[in-house]
Amino acid sequence: MTVENVIIIGSGPAAYTAAIYASRANLKPLVLEGDIDRDKRIEQPGGQLMLTTDVENYPGFPEGVEGPRLMELFRKQAERFGTRVETAWIERVDFTKRPFRVWNESGTEYQSQAVILSTGASAKWLGLPSEKALMNRGLSGCATCDGALPVFRNKRVGVVGGGDVAMEEAMFLTKYASEVVVIHRRDQLRASKIMADRAKANAKITWQWNSVVTEVLDAKAGKVTGVRLQDVNTQKESVMELGGLFVAIGHEPGTAFLKGAIELDEKGYVKVKGRSSHTNVPGVFAAGDCVDFVYRQAVTAAGEGCIAAIDCERWLEANGH
Repeated sequence: MTVENVIIIGSGPAAYTAAIYASRANLKPLVLEGDIDRDKRIEQPGGQLMLTTDVENYPGFPEGVEGPRLMELFRKQAERFGTRVETAWIERVDFTKRPFRVWNESGTEYQSQAVILSTGASAKWLGLPSEKALMNRGLSGCATCDGALPVFRNKRVGVVGGGDVAMEEAMFLTKYASEVVVIHRRDQLRASKIMADRAKANAKITWQWNSVVTEVLDAKAGKVTGVRLQDVNTQKESVMELGGLFVAIGHEPGTAFLKGAIELDEKGYVKVKGRSSHTNVPGVFAAGDCVDFVYRQAVTAAGEGCIAAIDCERWLEANGH
């Protein structure tokens, strides 16, 4: 069996940036691309950017670029320098000894002296059919990614959630929207007091308490025109007109298959040492949204992919590879 120098698990900006640097260092990396979970809303390799129509904040694209197109360019650049890419849905790993071993869902085994984990994270969604139909048509899971787009400017938009992330998203959106309505299933926020106080002090943020979204309108129109709400106490339904909707109920890192093999935090994110990409297992590195639960941007993921590749190259050299 061929033992690779480095296997990169993932297919987003972190994975392909790591591949670019690793291949330029003549490590001949193998990228195993695949979604973090087939049951998640991301349905193809390329990470969360595959759900973004317009990326206007990635450096080097003054006119903006479509998310899938940007990921296509990432991959082509990696392959230009010799990166090999296979589609493989990794189900389990063995990091107890080298060479490390990983298996896909069909039982195919891969071996490598080092591994870079860049499996990303996915936004949690409401699970509504209309939600999926309106993705990128006025519905988003990331305000800092999409909130400045023209489709949301000077519109009344909604934010679903009651935690710190929802408050951050709502406050960010007040820079562009005419009004931001926070929709929360309870009558009080889960957010920290300081975040809740800041949001409540913002005159452009209004509140829809004790309410859940039962449908995003209007799939037939091909854009978000509002939501159907249900009062959790009275079960009464109502319609709220909106020009956009942001779902901010959290993210889930793509690390389920890593439990027990690598050190994760209480939310499932991979722990790394300081500002490096080193995990608690020597020779295993991590980068991107499976590590970063704060910024979650394509450009920061790419930077972490660069760090992981450099850390990996130095580690392999120090260990005689």
